[in-house]
Amino acid sequence: MDEKFYNTKEVAANKLDLPRDVILNLPKITVTGNNEITIENHKGVILFETNEIKINSNVGLVSIYGKNFEILFMGGSTITLSGKFKSLVYEGDD
Repeated sequence: MDEKFYNTKEVAANKLDLPRDVILNLPKITVTGNNEITIENHKGVILFETNEIKINSNVGLVSIYGKNFEILFMGGSTITLSGKFKSLVYEGDD
């Protein structure tokens, strides 16, 4: 039932030309260079260390690797991180 509802929302978003990230509650990730990342529509920070961050989302965990991480902003469902980023990995929700 959830998959059918999701598919209906996806079709509606496409037909009405609405932003998929908002309608489907998908994470929107904006990477600026290799030193700033903003993630919108996240569901919480699971792990925060200076060299690894794990953030929960509707597509599963999003893992960020690098060094010297700091939280610049955190409010609502938006987080902005700074540091030296090496990789961003979708871990999935399997």
